[in-house]
Amino acid sequence: MLPFVAGLVLVTATVVAAEQEGPPAAPAPRIGRASWYGAAFHRRPTASGERFDLHRMTCAHRTLPLGTTVRVTNLLNGRSVLVTITDRGPFRRHRDIDVSYGAARVLGMVQRGVARVLIEPVS
Repeated sequence: MLPFVAGLVLVTATVVAAEQEGPPAAPAPRIGRASWYGAAFHRRPTASGERFDLHRMTCAHRTLPLGTTVRVTNLLNGRSVLVTITDRGPFRRHRDIDVSYGAARVLGMVQRGVARVLIEPVS
């Protein structure tokens, strides 16, 4: 009987461990402040090694992995855009994401310079 109980405990522990493994959960959506960057950084290298193109749908984020696709929604007007994280930043307080000029145009935030946004990691 003891070997059976020991085997049952081992199988249960293995199943529980297997259920805990797997892909990490995607970061939760969060509300933050976005700013944009453009001409001064055009064609300069980014943290990902790519050259920045102010017209592409890219962004900079401090902690999300490079290559992550993020949906950014302007909470003032409801416009949203999918951007890929290619760089690190922003490096100013109270800013959570820097989007490219092209993405800022889609979001309707070029004139104001900053916007309150919803940041949702997609992949």
